[in-house]
Amino acid sequence: MSDDACLAEEILNAVAKPQQIPLLTARPGGMSIDRAYRLSARIEDMRTQSGEAPVGRKIGFTNRVIWEEYNVSEPIFGPMYDSTLRPLGAPFGTANLLEPRIEPEIAFRLARAPEPGMTPREVMTCVSGVCAGFELVQSLFAGWKFEAADTVAALGLHGAFLHGPFVEVSPVDQADWAAALASFGTTLRCNGTVADEGHARNVLGGGPLVALAHLADLVRRTPHAAPLKAGEIVATGTLTRALPVAPGEVWQARFDGLPLDAIEIALT
Repeated sequence: MSDDACLAEEILNAVAKPQQIPLLTARPGGMSIDRAYRLSARIEDMRTQSGEAPVGRKIGFTNRVIWEEYNVSEPIFGPMYDSTLRPLGAPFGTANLLEPRIEPEIAFRLARAPEPGMTPREVMTCVSGVCAGFELVQSLFAGWKFEAADTVAALGLHGAFLHGPFVEVSPVDQADWAAALASFGTTLRCNGTVADEGHARNVLGGGPLVALAHLADLVRRTPHAAPLKAGEIVATGTLTRALPVAPGEVWQARFDGLPLDAIEIALT
């Protein structure tokens, strides 16, 4: 079995147990970003063969406010699956996630794949629906200490994406959506108490559409990445800090300036 095959098995086994593992970048030979994306593609193939279906992408580290905290300097991406993406409603159990944290995010459903180099207004023409959601992220590495390549290989830190209803976007509303997505504010509460606040500009300086444009370019430059396609769901990264969660908590997020309802999740 090749080194990549062994690492893929180790990562999937760690997620299934769940159990943290030593840093990949600290092992003999290290782990480059290119190799990490190759490993991510191998893991996606293995999950697909076991019956899971990729349904979209998550973009990580789009919030520049947290780059220093996590020792990163650019976004990463990874797949989301039909087993990890679901509507909000029922309580969500965190027992199978490693050091879970919560992130309020905006997600898009694609009408078509964005092209590299598009402006945010042009990217909006590629979107058929918009929703708000919570990504539950996890770390296979103790204490949330890692390098960017570790996170790419380890499922992009993705645990689950739980989303509110999609609001359909008509051509006549695209300009208004593009303006609102660059200027809205977010309030994140835990058990009714404000836990953090964020703004669209936290996401790569210009909001979720800037993140989607960045993803289009990053996917094009990544040899082992499948092209974006119509129907995919893209979660664009946290608007606040990623905060630790625990069973018994109820989290709410409000998105002022967007025509989206507040969202809520109860954790068990």
